[in-house]
Amino acid sequence: MSRKDAINSLFLQRPAAPAAPVKPERVRSGAVAAMGSSLQEMAENAKTAARLQQQLAEGEAVVSIDPTSIDGSPIADRLPMDVDPGFDQLVASIAEFGQQIPILVRPHPSITGRFQVAYGRRRLRAAAQLGRQVKAIIRKLNDDELVVAQGRENLDREDLSFIEKALFARRLEDSGYDRATIIAALGTDKADLSRYIAIARKVPETLIQRIGPAPKAGRARWALLAEKIEAGRAQKSLEPLFASSVFQSAQSDARFVQVLKGLTGETAKPSRDRQVWTTPTGRKAGRIERQPGRTALVFDEKIVPDFASFVSDRLDDLYREFRDTHDGGAD
Repeated sequence: MSRKDAINSLFLQRPAAPAAPVKPERVRSGAVAAMGSSLQEMAENAKTAARLQQQLAEGEAVVSIDPTSIDGSPIADRLPMDVDPGFDQLVASIAEFGQQIPILVRPHPSITGRFQVAYGRRRLRAAAQLGRQVKAIIRKLNDDELVVAQGRENLDREDLSFIEKALFARRLEDSGYDRATIIAALGTDKADLSRYIAIARKVPETLIQRIGPAPKAGRARWALLAEKIEAGRAQKSLEPLFASSVFQSAQSDARFVQVLKGLTGETAKPSRDRQVWTTPTGRKAGRIERQPGRTALVFDEKIVPDFASFVSDRLDDLYREFRDTHDGGAD
């Protein structure tokens, strides 16, 4: 079963049973008719309640739940972001079009009437911010199933950064989960899991929290930072940096670069990530330049005249297509 099938299976619903044929009502009169009608209504209500209970127990129904009755997962997999444009887009999308994809929750293992979210925390937060109920599937999950569902959904969306995966793996191990379960949750292998956990143990969590998810910083750069810390580079030397407005106002990737420079003594500006775009005939007609916090798309007007205007005129359509295919940046 593919990763996506593993998540999709959580939403599978059995086809509803065909409605029973309507029996013609017998003509009754007086108190007997009233009593018969009342008893029949009570029986139908009891059957409806029983069917709903069964659907909830089997996770077959999408129900609406008050967000205040849903707690977070016991093991956090995301780092907080000071600025999250994707979340603002999600809130706007749900406000305009409604919540298209339900979240997955389980009954709280120790508090009756409450739930814990397996995944969909950003949709849950968006619903709470909008003051509306959140659509959810309720499923009985044990702790292992909870973290596997949580990890697999993130893998399908490919939106956890390296350090978030590493920190998630370390937290799971510290909470007593065996490595087989962690491997299933992260969709990785033994070797990569060992690297994740090793780096998450070398870099103090307080420092990771200060930096944030740093989505553009991969394993190699986090490993370099871990080596500098392990070599005895004092974090106290970073305190002036942490207190500076430059650091506090920077996005996560830029904060990572500043911390790495502070530990290595580098003074050079971070190199730009450049990608060359070529036409189908092989001519170099543009480049994509990425830096922390910004991306630039540059076209060679001599090679593709007027193409930049063509792209800029279609930005609204491209953005609508992006929002539709990404569910407004949903979790």
